[in-house]
Amino acid sequence: MVDEQIPAGLVREAVFEAIPREQVEQALQAYYALSDTRLDSPLAFLLRRYAHLKQFSARLLRQVSFASAFAGDRFAEALALVVDLQTGTRRRLPADAPTDFITPSWHGFVHPQQAPERLPYELCVLATLRERLRSGDVFVPGSRKYADLESYLIPAAQWPGLRGEVLRQLGLPEDPRQRLHARLAELEALLPQVTNLLAEGGEVRLEDGELVLTALQAEELPASLQALDEQIRARMPVVELTDILVEVDGWTGFSELLRESSAGAVDDPESVYAALLAAACNIPLSDMARSTGLPYQTVWWATHQFLHEQPLRAATTRVVNQQHRQWLAQHWGGGGLSSSDGQRFPVSGAVRNAKALPRYFGYGRGVTFYTHTADHYAQYGSKVIPATERDATYVLDEVLGNETDVVIVEHATDTHGYTDLVFGLFDLLGLQYSPRLRDIGDQKLCRIRGRELAYPGLHFTGHVQPGYIEARLDDLLRVAGSFKLGYVTASLFISKLQAYPRQHNLTYVLQQYGRLIKTNFILRYLLSQPLRRKIHTQLNKGERLHALRVFLWFGGDGLIRRKQEEAQQEVVGALNLVTNLVVLWNTVYLQQVVQTLRAEGVEVRDEDLARLSPARYEHINRLGKYTFPSQVEVEPNGLRSLRKPSEAAPMGA
Repeated sequence: MVDEQIPAGLVREAVFEAIPREQVEQALQAYYALSDTRLDSPLAFLLRRYAHLKQFSARLLRQVSFASAFAGDRFAEALALVVDLQTGTRRRLPADAPTDFITPSWHGFVHPQQAPERLPYELCVLATLRERLRSGDVFVPGSRKYADLESYLIPAAQWPGLRGEVLRQLGLPEDPRQRLHARLAELEALLPQVTNLLAEGGEVRLEDGELVLTALQAEELPASLQALDEQIRARMPVVELTDILVEVDGWTGFSELLRESSAGAVDDPESVYAALLAAACNIPLSDMARSTGLPYQTVWWATHQFLHEQPLRAATTRVVNQQHRQWLAQHWGGGGLSSSDGQRFPVSGAVRNAKALPRYFGYGRGVTFYTHTADHYAQYGSKVIPATERDATYVLDEVLGNETDVVIVEHATDTHGYTDLVFGLFDLLGLQYSPRLRDIGDQKLCRIRGRELAYPGLHFTGHVQPGYIEARLDDLLRVAGSFKLGYVTASLFISKLQAYPRQHNLTYVLQQYGRLIKTNFILRYLLSQPLRRKIHTQLNKGERLHALRVFLWFGGDGLIRRKQEEAQQEVVGALNLVTNLVVLWNTVYLQQVVQTLRAEGVEVRDEDLARLSPARYEHINRLGKYTFPSQVEVEPNGLRSLRKPSEAAPMGA
């Protein structure tokens, strides 16, 4: 009303007739003087919840001892001060309370009048404590998850003695600088090749100054492959899912590895099969007991006795190794290439690690099963991760933790699976990282500082400083060696680096090296259509296996009801094992069909065998068989007899 620049028509005139303009202006000034701009901040929500937080924060601070790995901003002093305030040792916040650690987003909320206020100050310290626990700037002595970042690495005193062994295992020369110089030389060799490719036009070209890459065209299936697939569909045995477990167990003895984890001897593997199938197919134990005729207590006992992460992993390893030895599997790949991708599953009830992701779960919550697949369709690893966390954090875990005979040398993911850190770590570990790249024109390229030649059509957004990387190369090798020798899981360490409130020195140098490796890969990706198609084909194998896993995951309305992460991991392990059982069974019978066709004189081309997939399930009956008796035994009143109270119903019914 008082701003003449805003048209108001007759409204302003009518208002000022009722209320003098001077009175409106005075009221406005009074509002400005009295209003608290902090209420407009999202952080105001925390202020309203202070009493709720205080119910547990004081006890937490009293019971847990924290130590600081970084002392540059007096946060340790601020934390000690808040501990005293929260536990009642101190009543007032001193005027000279440390504020060096307060970020810009918190600054106006904590002391808008240039003097810290107690409640906002405490909330700021608690929020900062949470961030720094995640990053390792603050650690809990004796904790594994919240330890000092340095404690995750090979101890500095032991590193000189282990350095040679690490270089040997990573496949690096005695002078690791040779690897760095080779990558720099590769960049200088690739840049002019891509510039020439852009000048020629074609599928890689410039449009209005923007880099454009034509999408891969779907390959037309030859008539011979279609005929072979029809023969396979006609000849593959129709099989019960339960029979697959029994038959493959006869080939591999996987159930022995599950039963070995039990203290009690179990001669009959039927209860193991029932427990495994219930977990993998998300079937309630009470339903499995009814379907199998086994007592509910037997199925429950087998589930809790046999289905643990390590035995399931050992059984999966045995089945994957058997798949690796099949001659038909070699047509799909030698096992050196793998890929990983996530599958989202909704949860039921309050599950701690479940996250909201409306695109997949609507108004509910869910988790992700992140699975690693070898090029011959064997799934050698899978784990539960929060649905909102980026895949890149976990992509290295199963590659490094692979216990099978499959030797992984190259790994593919979709676009969301990579960061500069991941590119750098893969190369340091002697592995090739090959993600599928979308929006190629938006990809960030870097050039070597001091060698800024002109390359028309390529847009550079950063530089690589070889001297800086070389000076800290030993730190990078120590990180890679810590991963390789099992001192720390890659996901835990990467999450720590990504959570740092300021950029850690290791993060910066890893990103520098990773940008170099990523730029080289992008240039090779543009130059080589076979590389792009190989990555695309491998990722499609993972998608086919996702469809098979959805087929198997048919019980319980598709909802995960396990609350604890350990129990969820057991479900993931069971699903992974049963998926591999189906893949192996299909592979063996595909081989049998091919051999039969060739014995009958039918030509089967090797090129067609390479395009077959064992991730098929149209011939599998997952639901069991229903019987419809011609007559039902009833009482004279025409109804079945009721149970007597002494006849206990199955538990969970």
